[in-house]
Amino acid sequence: MRPFTSRVTQPTPAERVLAILTSAHSMTVVSDGLDPVEVHRLDATSAMGHIHLHEPAEAGRTGPGARIPVRLEFTDVAPTPVRDRTRARVTVTGLLSAPYRGDASESTCMEFGQAVLEDHGGRSFVTLDALQATEPDPVSGSEAAMLTHLVDDHGELVPLLLRLAQPQPAKGVTRALPLALDRYGIILRLEYPGSHRDVRLPFAKPVTRIDQAGPQIHALLTAARRASHTNRLLT
Repeated sequence: MRPFTSRVTQPTPAERVLAILTSAHSMTVVSDGLDPVEVHRLDATSAMGHIHLHEPAEAGRTGPGARIPVRLEFTDVAPTPVRDRTRARVTVTGLLSAPYRGDASESTCMEFGQAVLEDHGGRSFVTLDALQATEPDPVSGSEAAMLTHLVDDHGELVPLLLRLAQPQPAKGVTRALPLALDRYGIILRLEYPGSHRDVRLPFAKPVTRIDQAGPQIHALLTAARRASHTNRLLT
């Protein structure tokens, strides 16, 4: 559960893990003593359409046969051509009652161990209880299409959003591109010669339905146009 705050502006680790699990295009299944299995085109059913996570079995109730340690590996890649496109990595560990088969017609049951989120901010551990208590982000399934549309069809608007960055970025920005979009706002990646910096522009309130995302982005653009100073950061 989140601590009390007057305004939530970014997702919890559990929200980020859930978004990655439900929108990933591929995953790698690694089991002890077996070759890794690459599973692609998860966008049709999501990772959780292939793997069903459940509570760890109680002692003495594990059933016959040995259980196989397994880990699911996901890489969250930005849909836009930013520098260093890897946004996060998620590893889910657990146990299987039989070797994973990528061609199985039904989902594979996996006894959940833990989920680990690794990004530029460090490492976070997420429990199954936290995942089960988390509401899916309504934006995650449309994030890639919305960000690529912004870059391809309205790229001139991205520098405008820099007016809302707090604190204001240092001069010398060579390029600014959207890095991520979630129910709480949009993240821009500001690229400098040899380095980069990310800034989050929060929405006025979190999105609860996907049809609210567009108006929230337009609200940010309206606020940026009303900003009193002129943006001269891009050289």
